[in-house]
Amino acid sequence: MRSRKAQLQAFERLLDIMDELRENCPWDRKQTFETLRHLTIEETYELGDAILDNDLEEIKKELGDLLLHIVFYSKIGSEKNAFDIADVAQGISEKLIHRHPHIYGEIEVENAEEVEKNWESLKLKEGKKSVLEGVPKSLPALVKAYRIQDKVAGVGFDWDKAAAVLGKVKEELEELQKEVDAADSDKMEAELGDVMFSLVNYARFLKINPENALERTNKKFIKRFRHVEFKAQALGKKINELTLAEMENFWQEAKLKD
Repeated sequence: MRSRKAQLQAFERLLDIMDELRENCPWDRKQTFETLRHLTIEETYELGDAILDNDLEEIKKELGDLLLHIVFYSKIGSEKNAFDIADVAQGISEKLIHRHPHIYGEIEVENAEEVEKNWESLKLKEGKKSVLEGVPKSLPALVKAYRIQDKVAGVGFDWDKAAAVLGKVKEELEELQKEVDAADSDKMEAELGDVMFSLVNYARFLKINPENALERTNKKFIKRFRHVEFKAQALGKKINELTLAEMENFWQEAKLKD
């Protein structure tokens, strides 16, 4: 890996380029916090895709894109005399030192779980009114459910055993079935949400990230369905012209290739 000096030189080069672009490029000059926001979200998802694909080269590229955004926001902040990249770096450095008293203080911990509990406790001492304040409102619902459960678990609000969580999943499924039988769409939606929330909780106990698990299944489904489409084309048909039996046969073929 590169030396620390080389790393700092590369970062300084990026800062210089950002200054030049902000001054000379019409597109870069017109950007604001608001106009960059949706682009940052998109770049974050692209990084997530690269991580799921275990594509190290793509991960490197997407990290560069995100780093550009951090530098860009910091540049805009400096123009507003609000903050600059040094403030951003110093701020996160101070936060990390404060929230790792087992490294920079005299607190002793046994494992990562204790570190997480200390982290949430320290956040409350910093003036947070709720451990859930750090969960962004705009997170996708599946990710948000996982983060909510993870955060409350950090302060001890959690189940004791995975078996109990699985029992809750089964209980919620039964409650959903009752509303399905009653044909009450509003209550069905509520109960389905409870089922999904409990499944996310069970995944957490199994040390599985539900977002990753679902995306894995999405990719598997897409791969198999495309095989069915390919087979339809090979027969000179559109996919909606296949019989259900033909689709199932091609689907089973695709499964054998997994």
